[in-house]
Amino acid sequence: MIISDIGMAEEDGYDLMRKVRALPPEQGGLVPAIALTGYATRKDRERALAGGYQLHLAKPVEPGDLVGAIARLVARRH
Repeated sequence: MIISDIGMAEEDGYDLMRKVRALPPEQGGLVPAIALTGYATRKDRERALAGGYQLHLAKPVEPGDLVGAIARLVARRH
């Protein structure tokens, strides 16, 4: 599972996800991913989901909400 911010110093979360999604499945290309970010508009959410993230959580995130999001993604895989 990847939990990543969108805004990072060298490359952004969209670049990261493009690289991950380009990998074959057996090398992690289908790993579940959550965007945990301060970019919180509806358009930001849509862009994150279109960019390869399964979930978009706006900061600040309550720990229980993050745990719930992780559990949902794990449940989808089983």
